[in-house]
Formats: sequence, structure tokens, C-alpha cells
Amino acid sequence: AAARLAAEQEVENLSGLSPNPEKDIFVVRENRTTCLMAEFAAKFIVPYDVWASNYVDLITEQADIPLSRGAEVKGKCGTNESELEISWLEQAYTLKLFFLKEGHNTSRGQEAFWRLSRIQFIYDTAERTYFKDAIVPGKHTASSHRLSALVTPAGKSYECQAQQTISLVSSDHQKSVQLLLSEVRVQPFDITADFVFSEEHKCPVDQREQLEETLPLILGLILGLVIVITLCVYHIHHKLTANQVQIPRDRSQYKHMG
Repeated sequence: AAARLAAEQEVENLSGLSPNPEKDIFVVRENRTTCLMAEFAAKFIVPYDVWASNYVDLITEQADIPLSRGAEVKGKCGTNESELEISWLEQAYTLKLFFLKEGHNTSRGQEAFWRLSRIQFIYDTAERTYFKDAIVPGKHTASSHRLSALVTPAGKSYECQAQQTISLVSSDHQKSVQLLLSEVRVQPFDITADFVFSEEHKCPVDQREQLEETLPLILGLILGLVIVITLCVYHIHHKLTANQVQIPRDRSQYKHMG
């Protein structure tokens, strides 16, 4: 048990290696081997109540909370379940990501997939960096409901450059907290090389954007090929007809024959 606990605490925040100051990189290692890797840019949009100027009515403000660099990290790796826990600003904010690997029946038979199964975000409205004059300041928890995100075939990493929005329901009067994720690369299971992601599985949005970028090029190449083929056919036809004996259409031109 002690060895297991020590293994769980072998985590690293490698955010300083990212050229993007808003992007964080986290690694969980057990027995000197990488078992979970995650890199992404994250921001939370959190509504909270403040007094109006008349100190009678309530109005709702919005806090935009980025995931700060230098965050504290904890992690757990398992065969079918893994966790990543990130805390920052003296534990005023904590993000917990829960991953699950399971089998699904497909047309090709039983196949294994992993997914992000649950998100929990703990925030403290008494923290004054992002919350100004919050009424009844204190800690709240925002959680996902029946989440099935980042679905990826087992043995692959998930990659998505596009921004994704995940809604969480807060214990603060059931307010809706928005988690904005972008530039995501995650692999919570089956990492075969230390500090190296396996082959990526691109999200549908990235696949569609990639198709939209390459489709005009493909259509242009096809159109160019059609033009070249048409010119070649015309040139060959013109050359063949030019070499044929031309039969006069005017009967008077036949007088010198015979």
C-alpha cells in the first residue's frame, strides 16, 4: 500500500515546456514509467451573485478563471480507471478529471475505448483574484452529469485543437459553470514510451476542419487533371486528323483525276 501511494505521487507539471503560456502539460508516472499524460489550455466561466448598487437586488457577475501555470498535481493510474487532479492558487481551485476504459460492441466485434467519464471543479468564491464582492463567499463544487467525452480507441491518444465547451452544474444554486478546453492531447492508458503519446485519434471537429482545408486543394488538382487530359485528347485528335488525306467536297476538283 505504501509503495502504491508513493507511485501515485510521482507526478510532474511540465507546463514550462509549452510555448503557449495558456497551455499546461501534466505527466503521471508509476514505477518510473509514464502512465498518464495530458496537455491542454483550460478556462472556467463561473457565474456568481453580488449586490446591486441599491444593496437590495442581486445581480450575476461572471468570473473567467484560467488554469494557472505552476499548479500542484496528483494522479492515479489503473488498468481501467485513471485520475488527474490539479490545484492552483493555494488550493482555491481544484480540477479533477476521471477517465474510464471499457469495451463496446461494434460491427467489428468487441473493441476497447477510453473516455473522460467525470469532471469535478472545486472553487472558492472567497478568493479575490477572480471573484469580486461575492455574496456569502465559500467553496462550491461543479460536476458533470453523465459525461462521455474524448471517446478514443484504446491504445491511442486523443487530440483536438478546436475549443470544446463542457457544462458543469454547480452546488451554488445549480448555476451552470462552463469549462473551455482547447489544444487538447490526452492519454490516460496504455502509454508504451516514456513521455511520448501514442498515435493520435483526432476529434470530429478537427477532422472536419482538415477536410475543409484539403478539399479545395483536391478539387483544384482534379480540375487541373481534367484540363490537361482534355488538352491532350484535343492535341492527339488534331494531329490524327491533320495526317489524313482530305477528300475534296467540290465535284469540280475531281476533273483532273482518272
